[in-house]
Formats: sequence, C-alpha cells, structure tokens
Amino acid sequence: MTYAIDRHPCEDSPRLGAMTLHPEPESVPRARRWFRKFIAPYGPLCSVDDCVLMISELVTNAMLHGRSDEAWMVRVEWFREGTSLRVEVHSPGCPASVRLQRPDADDVHGRGLFLVDSLAASWSSGPSRFGGTVVSFVMADAWPA
Repeated sequence: MTYAIDRHPCEDSPRLGAMTLHPEPESVPRARRWFRKFIAPYGPLCSVDDCVLMISELVTNAMLHGRSDEAWMVRVEWFREGTSLRVEVHSPGCPASVRLQRPDADDVHGRGLFLVDSLAASWSSGPSRFGGTVVSFVMADAWPA
C-alpha cells in the first residue's frame, strides 16, 4: 500500500482528515486528489485550489529533503480551527533546514515556500510530533464565524 486515508476523525476532534504517503512521485498527485475529495464535504470558503497547490509544494519538499530510508512516510493532516483551516505536512527531516528562500529569476528550485508564504495567511515549521519536521499553513476565513 502506498497511502492511507483517515477520513473518519473523531466527532469532537478539530482534525478533518489525514493521509500517509510513501515517498514516491505518485504521492504528490495523490495528495492533491485526496485532499480535494475529502475537504469538499466541509465546504470551505477559502480557495481549495490554493490549498492543493501548497500541499503539492510541501509534499514535494518533504520527499526531496526528508530522510530517505525505506521506513519513512509523509503525513498530511488538516484541521478546522475556528474559522481557519490549518494543513500540516510531516516528514522525517531537520526542522532547521526549512527556510524561506528568495530565488533569482533563473533559479530552477526554491519557490515552494515562497508560494506558501504568498498564498497562506501564515505558515510555520518546527519539530513534528511524529519525529522529524512539520511545515504547516493556515487559510483564514475558511468557514463562517
């Protein structure tokens, strides 16, 4: 199995869903597709397309920069926090290695976090509760007050 979906979170939990992905190229479009499918019933008012783009960038970064052994996985979780939507991408890696870059026009890489910084209300990184690194973003006004 290359992924696992948790689409039935506890009723009292702010977590709306989660997925666990193997570090393989097919996991990036899978993350986009499954997030779109499982966030739709909640009817967020924020741009799902923007969320999907940011998830794609963060999952790609997790796979490119995460620890590369046979056992590691990337985990994506999404939460409702009041009127906001928070999305977390967890991967084995070093929290100190996550930083916003300002790429030159001719640079091939380095725009993922720049996109997240531009589209999200906020973003952060740090140690993951699963070990490794978590990078998260918040979309404000995802639901009415």
